[in-house]
Amino acid sequence: MDKTVASADDAVADIPDGASLAVGGFGLSGVPIVLIDALSRTSVTDLHVASNNCGTDGWGLGILLEQHRIARVVASYIGENKEFGRQYLAGELEVELTPQGTLAERLRAAGSGVPAFYTPAGVGTWVADGAMPWRYAPDGSVAVSSPPKEVREFEFDGRRIPFVLEHSLVCDFGLVRAAKGDRHGNLVFHRSARNFNPLAAMAGRTTIAEVEQLVEPGEIDPDDVHVPGIYVHRVVELTADQAARKHIEKRTTQENT
Repeated sequence: MDKTVASADDAVADIPDGASLAVGGFGLSGVPIVLIDALSRTSVTDLHVASNNCGTDGWGLGILLEQHRIARVVASYIGENKEFGRQYLAGELEVELTPQGTLAERLRAAGSGVPAFYTPAGVGTWVADGAMPWRYAPDGSVAVSSPPKEVREFEFDGRRIPFVLEHSLVCDFGLVRAAKGDRHGNLVFHRSARNFNPLAAMAGRTTIAEVEQLVEPGEIDPDDVHVPGIYVHRVVELTADQAARKHIEKRTTQENT
């Protein structure tokens, strides 16, 4: 089955208002920027995004954020995005801050058919007890708070300790970037880009992958596949220029001495 799509614009054309998106990337590594750019050229709005962070000002998901296309974010890190912080504190954006490992497992569980799981992360904090500010009112008061979650004790590793119940995070679409992919949707990620990308691919009901190198089926050794094609529905081959567009979040250099 050939899952390739002619362009990124074609690949995202049916994403509707109010859709939920699982988006790969960590900081600026492995971000599906071409698909995000394509979304920015549409009129889609009121998006609900699950991603480790929301890009930076003018890059990645920060582009959609600046256009006020995003209504809600589930993330573990606000990051170096001043507009994100401004919208959140001004009551323009709903934000569900989630422990990073919990976010990763919520996405993985979604793709594994696991509806919920227990974790010790967040026990004894607002994550479990509720009262986490999800949305502020314009006057600075809390308009929407997180609800309390179920906490149970289990015998684990010789101890009886509390765990909080977390639900999986199934999204309408998954947007990911891979170093290599074939026409069947099998994907390979390069080093640190293998961060939230496999998890976002698993969590999407319809997953779209932009790939820097498109190869024919059979050219990827099965042992090298990070995400099998069963999770991927559309593949977009990037041009050389698109594949080369990679930003560094904080460039640090040192003069030779």
